[in-house]
Amino acid sequence: MTTSFLTREGYQKMQEELDFLRTRKREEIANRLHEAMEGGELIENAEYEAAKNEQAFVEGRIKELEILLATARVIEEKPKGDDCVAVGSTVEIMEEGTTENEKYTIVGAAEASPSDGKISNESPLGKALLNHRVGDRVQVDAPAGVFFVKVLKVS
Repeated sequence: MTTSFLTREGYQKMQEELDFLRTRKREEIANRLHEAMEGGELIENAEYEAAKNEQAFVEGRIKELEILLATARVIEEKPKGDDCVAVGSTVEIMEEGTTENEKYTIVGAAEASPSDGKISNESPLGKALLNHRVGDRVQVDAPAGVFFVKVLKVS
């Protein structure tokens, strides 16, 4: 099984989602199924079908979260003064040819959310930045082509 990297915050969020799905969401779906079955004819009951589909989705998500959390490695905070990029680092970079700094936190794939500034350690940029230090010029091999960034700050 593959190890998933999660921040402590990400692990907690996924644990809370799992707890919610196992308890309240399962109960809600069971109630919907029960109500739909009381309606009589199940063959053409759209509510029953919708509830069964949601039940299948929820059970799949529960299984996914259980596996993810069972194989997760929680990323500990980096020691102060360690300026080497690792999973859990927040990195400030500047792409060559631009004047704007970009800031990203390197996280595991399960927690990645580029719009929130969290990029996966498996993404082209995340993978390229790993093990580099402030001042390094880093080549990024992205699907859209190769580009270079400079590491400005690591925390």
